[in-house]
Amino acid sequence: MNSSDTLKHQIALSLVPGLGPVTAKKLIAHFGAIRPILNANQKELTKVPGIGSVTSKSICSQDFIALAEKEIQFIEKYKIQALFYLDPNYPVRLKRCVDAPLVLYSKGNIEFNAEKTVAIVGTRNATDYGKEFCNKLIEAMAEREGYCVISGLAYGIDIAAHKACIKNNIPTIGILGHGLDKIYPQLHKKHAQEMIKDGGLATDFISGSKIDRNNFLRRNRIIAGLTDATIIVESAEKGGSLVTADIANSYNRDVFALPGRIFDMYSKGCNQLIKQNKAAMIEKLEDLEYAMSWQPDIDNPQKIQRQLFIELSPLEEKITEVIKESPKFIDQICNELEISTGKASSLLLDLEFKGIVSSLPGKMYKLN
Repeated sequence: MNSSDTLKHQIALSLVPGLGPVTAKKLIAHFGAIRPILNANQKELTKVPGIGSVTSKSICSQDFIALAEKEIQFIEKYKIQALFYLDPNYPVRLKRCVDAPLVLYSKGNIEFNAEKTVAIVGTRNATDYGKEFCNKLIEAMAEREGYCVISGLAYGIDIAAHKACIKNNIPTIGILGHGLDKIYPQLHKKHAQEMIKDGGLATDFISGSKIDRNNFLRRNRIIAGLTDATIIVESAEKGGSLVTADIANSYNRDVFALPGRIFDMYSKGCNQLIKQNKAAMIEKLEDLEYAMSWQPDIDNPQKIQRQLFIELSPLEEKITEVIKESPKFIDQICNELEISTGKASSLLLDLEFKGIVSSLPGKMYKLN
């Protein structure tokens, strides 16, 4: 079976009606590969938890194979990169999300695993206040190294962030709620073409996908999953960017929000996030860098000397065991120990003061 056949079957599995990525991954784990799944009968398929008669019938019908073959032609013609979630080049941050898409399509010059990857999203009805914040924040990022900004190419805050990145030569990636055969809104096509030079476009939708509101909500999980931190810049009390914030929190990723006046409609959502401790307040880049331990190196940093004969609490000992073999992201530590992000952050900070662990970019920790 050649690589084209392999990709065809990977795409085909992602197109089975009613089969989400979580259940699809269970199928792959059960059968060991995709080809046996597509060759299985209904009785064999229904043995897998979460696979009912309707889904098993859809798989056995193989109606989606022709659609996958058509997508292969599109990919080859337009030089689209298609990454399966088990590929070594699949984005490492996204891979840690349980509902990460089976296949991620992208176009451009993209480094998904940039050192400091940040999402900047917000209302489509951006005010001058929100746009100015985006410009100032991204101008400050341009004076540093290692930043990549991800957004949704939508009107308002999204496109303001992308445009500021283009202006300041910071890589930026637009996550689409449709396939790579079109740009929506069409008005942003020029900016999308500029983004491809240093950054690009990505989606989990195949070509020919319809423009649908629910698809844009679905793509928000990719925006949150690809990043270390999500910044909400202006939002009404309800909106897609608040959905992105909730998803980021569920992934144990950091969330920040720009505060605003209490009577301003498009500051209500951000103020609410801050008030409910769902986001940290951000006013400038230094706030982000302090929270993420991304402060620039100074000439002669004073290293904290490791204390000898320290008595550690049971949870502190468990953390050191988790990161003993290799550095771990804070969400990995939380998942393995089944503790909250706040609890883990507090314990890790204490361990840093004791000289037991060190923080790395992106909320990753290593044992000294």
